[in-house]
Amino acid sequence: MSTVIVIAVLALIVFFAAKSSMKHLKGEGDCCGGGGGEIFAEEPEKKLDGPVVATKTVHIEGMHCEKCKARVERAINRLEGASAKVDLKKNVAVVSMDRPVPDELIRNAVTMQDYKVISIEG
Repeated sequence: MSTVIVIAVLALIVFFAAKSSMKHLKGEGDCCGGGGGEIFAEEPEKKLDGPVVATKTVHIEGMHCEKCKARVERAINRLEGASAKVDLKKNVAVVSMDRPVPDELIRNAVTMQDYKVISIEG
């Protein structure tokens, strides 16, 4: 009888762990520290002041959901002369620039959001 109870308890633990993981992967949880249920409204794409003179691809580790994507885009978009579009599936941000923006500024903007920049190309 005690074996049945232990198995039932373990099955419940596995069930709730799997359910929580699915929420996390769908972006329904607070996986990235976005705050207690804070909702990120989709922002319009940032318009640059001038024509695009350069594009960089930033490979990022640690993004899991739409909140992560929004945080990275917002952080890079705060930089003067830079506009980011994040591809969550590829874990990259494509940064368009209307003036030179040093890699270190982009790297710092992303790492300040608690993500890791693997590389910057372009």
